[in-house]
Amino acid sequence: MAGRKPSQPDDPNDAAEPSPVVPDGVTPSMAQFLEIKAANPDSILWYRMGDFYELFFEDAVAASRALSIVLTKRGKHLGDDIPMCGVPIHRADEYLQRLIKLGYRVAVCEQLEDPAEARKRGAKAVVRRDVVRLVTPGTLTEETLLDAKARNYLTAIYREPGPEAVNAVETRLALASLDISTGEFEVGEVSGADLAGEMIRLSPGEVLLGDGLAGDGDVKRWIAWAGAAMTPVPSASFDSLAGERNLKSALGVADLAAFGGFTRAELAAIGALLRYIELTQLGAKPVIRPPRKTGAAGVLMIDASSRTSLELTRSTSGEKQGSLLSAIDRTVTGAGARELAARLSSPLQDVAAIQQRLDAVGALADDESLRGDLREILRGAPDVARSVSRLAFARGGPRDLGAVRDGLAAARQSHDRLTGMAAAGLGPPEDLAGVISRLGATDAELGAMLGAALIEAPPHLKRDGGFVKPGWRAELDEVRQLKDDSRKVLAELEAQYIGDTGIKTLKIRHNNILGYFIEVTQQNARPMLSEPLSDTFRHKQTMANAVRFTTRELSDIEGRIASAGERALAIELDVFTELSARVSGQEHALSAVSAALAELDHIAALAELAQEQGWVRPQVDTSDVFEIRGGRHPVVEQALRQAKGSAFIENDCVLGRAAAVTPPGFDEEKDARIWLVTGPNMAGKSTFLRQNALIAVLAQMGSYVPARSAHIGVVDRLFSRVGAADDLARGRSTFMVEMVETAGILNQSTARSLVILDEIGRGTATFDGLSIAWATVEYLHDVSGCRSLFATHYHELTALAGRMPHIANVTMDVTEWHDEIVFLHKVKRGAAAGSYGIQVAKLAGMPGRVVKRAGEVLALLEKNDRRGGAGRKPLAELPLFAAMVQADDTPARVKASEVELELDKLQPDTLTPRQALDALYVLKQLRTSAAKPKK
Repeated sequence: MAGRKPSQPDDPNDAAEPSPVVPDGVTPSMAQFLEIKAANPDSILWYRMGDFYELFFEDAVAASRALSIVLTKRGKHLGDDIPMCGVPIHRADEYLQRLIKLGYRVAVCEQLEDPAEARKRGAKAVVRRDVVRLVTPGTLTEETLLDAKARNYLTAIYREPGPEAVNAVETRLALASLDISTGEFEVGEVSGADLAGEMIRLSPGEVLLGDGLAGDGDVKRWIAWAGAAMTPVPSASFDSLAGERNLKSALGVADLAAFGGFTRAELAAIGALLRYIELTQLGAKPVIRPPRKTGAAGVLMIDASSRTSLELTRSTSGEKQGSLLSAIDRTVTGAGARELAARLSSPLQDVAAIQQRLDAVGALADDESLRGDLREILRGAPDVARSVSRLAFARGGPRDLGAVRDGLAAARQSHDRLTGMAAAGLGPPEDLAGVISRLGATDAELGAMLGAALIEAPPHLKRDGGFVKPGWRAELDEVRQLKDDSRKVLAELEAQYIGDTGIKTLKIRHNNILGYFIEVTQQNARPMLSEPLSDTFRHKQTMANAVRFTTRELSDIEGRIASAGERALAIELDVFTELSARVSGQEHALSAVSAALAELDHIAALAELAQEQGWVRPQVDTSDVFEIRGGRHPVVEQALRQAKGSAFIENDCVLGRAAAVTPPGFDEEKDARIWLVTGPNMAGKSTFLRQNALIAVLAQMGSYVPARSAHIGVVDRLFSRVGAADDLARGRSTFMVEMVETAGILNQSTARSLVILDEIGRGTATFDGLSIAWATVEYLHDVSGCRSLFATHYHELTALAGRMPHIANVTMDVTEWHDEIVFLHKVKRGAAAGSYGIQVAKLAGMPGRVVKRAGEVLALLEKNDRRGGAGRKPLAELPLFAAMVQADDTPARVKASEVELELDKLQPDTLTPRQALDALYVLKQLRTSAAKPKK
């Protein structure tokens, strides 16, 4: 529905809300609206009126534009028309989602009583209403408003005041992030330089900033880059004491030491976060899991541009398709997909924790039967965490109770299957043992209760009723039987009326306006309007093709049915309240079960992936080794297989070796930490660079990797500078952006870092770019000491391999065949013989004339370059250019030579053999004269 007309006079809601004009010219209903709106000035107010949410004044104008719905008018206020639009209740979530995606906040104002109750208070009484919830991008819980496979964090950022806090880059920032739809909670501190990467990692829906940070341009830009809404909050909200008090209350503990302890800044961020949730949820408490501590010490740090470059969770187009996450996702539940994405975004540095994850994946990878059984069980596991959260906020329905029931059943079955593995003497690894323990902690009584009380497929809304199983509540069974008996009586009554009237088409029907009625066609209605039938059948309504009647017996039965229906629904709502309360009492246990199911799903998915793609377990330790044998790009390999059925060409990458073992094709034993990668465009340099970075990410997240073998000394920071882009909004050219990012890499990289750089210095003059690239390589070698892959077209850089002990040259192998270039996509020792740029241009479809001319120019430039020193000519003096460049550097027409003028005179078709020979002698003489040096 695109919009609605103003309510008609017979609207039952209007009957309860008459609009007499009070002295100030404002109706009681509008006075109520203005009062509620004044309390929520920063939100669009959804004002419940009957079966619609109405919007007025500037809210209506904004919503009609954002939602493309009709803007109408309803009455006047202070002499002006009141703009109005509305959305129907049954489509509220759809419109709400669109508003939230556009960054709006919505205050949902509900009717708190039935209009009939308002009428009892007087003819002028107004239905009681109030805001029951503030909907913001970071406080969503509805299934229709959320991505099942993505977290929706609300993040608070706090910077402690002080003289050193000049800007975000120069200080440390505390972040507290909570997904209120699941209870996932993480807290940590990062440097200002790492904030952009942290924003991309968290991908929050909404970010809370105090007064100081809200005006910081860099912080605002990074938040926008992450696609999050920014919400300024008073600095007073960042209260560390309140944060500590509220967190203890939420977790039900007296001391936070068991959770690793928190700094004052972290507690301040937590305080603002929990305060904001309390305000937007009007006091309702979210389910909160024990907070997970994050920060540079615990996870592999990846900056924002590197995350974008590597396409970890989103491709460069912004879609999941084409990303690493898309390539590795084999999960079968939404919660498992979220866990996989979280671990991919936050690879570990702790070698022991990485090994535990790899042990768990290995256990399921080696047992196909167990893995298959678990994945089949998990396919039937709903999203327990989000259902529990909705029930906690009183937004859940019978289907959420059913999700808890089915989730507990899946947990019990998974636990039994895993316990069977342990009983067989396999001894589950530590990570799986923890999962088994949490799955076994389920409340069997709660699961049995929900199983006995609910039907197999409960409805979405509790007001629909019919979700309680027969036999659960005796009183409900009795009322339902009364309803069923009444329906039988209706069928018997219909048969009786057919017999009394002789009208075989007579029907007893029902609608929400008239209730039950007797309907006959116009042709059959006349006898029923006349005596003696009119004494029994009372006329109720005349339609175009039918006439409707009622009787005393039908009215009595309708009353009994209505009473029984209302009573049955009231009993079912009582049952729902009791079951919801029981679930709420187990919130923390159910949250742990949900987390265990998600973890199990993601482990099984990685094991399935490893077997499906032929991946291997990496060796991860604290050494400086980075030795990949037969490495492959996980995304490109799958794309090639699906599109062409062709195989990906594997390659080795050895940046430091555990032993002096030379890779096949590498006849030198140099222990290089930096590889200078040369070769033509399209040969696969960028793919080779990225695949090694992705293998490091996969290994440290606890996954098997696409290689024949992999030995990786744990990486603390990963930098990937591949590709080019400008930043016009900040007045930065492509080259400036490249320099800023390269500066960040050089300033932050350490001996444990992995640095991927592609064609540094290409955006400026050749000698400037070469100089910058040269100095960068020297700095990486002498100062950072990191492991690095450095791709370049500056072949002069290859000389560094002979000057520095830890630099080696490698190139992408190519061959030429019939003047065509063939890319072999294989890395080999040495430097490229040439850039093959003109051949690549030809492959790209450049016009033949351009390709030919480029070849001529290249040959001349190379010839001139080989002369060196004093023999080298300026560009304007070279024969190919001299005729095309004037003294003032403007293009000039080429003056024809004497030979060319003589050729223009000839008419070959008219010449005799003798004349042709004479003409040839003349041309030869002219050419000889032109070639003699001038005196």
